[in-house]
Amino acid sequence: MKILFQGDSITDAGRNYEDIHNLGFGYPKYAAENIRAAFPDTDFEFVNLGISGNQTKDLVARLQNDFVDVQPDIVSILIGINDVWHHADDRSWIDNELFESNYRTVLTAIKEKTNAKILMMEPFLIPVEDKKFFWEDLMPKILIIRSLAREFADVYLPTDGLLNAEFIGNNPTDYAADGVHPTETGAKFIGKEYAKAIAPIIESLK
Repeated sequence: MKILFQGDSITDAGRNYEDIHNLGFGYPKYAAENIRAAFPDTDFEFVNLGISGNQTKDLVARLQNDFVDVQPDIVSILIGINDVWHHADDRSWIDNELFESNYRTVLTAIKEKTNAKILMMEPFLIPVEDKKFFWEDLMPKILIIRSLAREFADVYLPTDGLLNAEFIGNNPTDYAADGVHPTETGAKFIGKEYAKAIAPIIESLK
């Protein structure tokens, strides 16, 4: 069973670009560990094609080579924070209609050109002081992603909500010191939640 991780630096997480099966040091590594433990009798191929700095437009550009040609059984997508961050300095936010169009293009191609099940993950922001204003643009884009998920996803992982629930009684920056890139604690938490979310899809494909 081939599982493809797609996204930006949070998915990339220092992976070796010369080895698509190298999962890096982020949530894909811990998700794979949890999935293998939960399904010891299933043969998995994990592929990480996340690329640091990517926005939704970059996934559109990579659609053929890094989605369609891979022909995964399951693809997960975590994208969106750079669509905000890369335009935050002067608040030259990407138009929400363009953001939705980019993401819809990716999801439509997956549906039409592969047989993959889709796990969509919502982008998240840890409440650090210098990035709190990102919410101005990120929250509308999360709402767009949730709407697209109802249309396209087989499973939706509400990453931002799950992290905020986990922060109760804990220090949020323990999960991502810069507000965006998970620490080991954050990556392990996301990996655990990912494995729980994907389990029903795996069961359906066994």
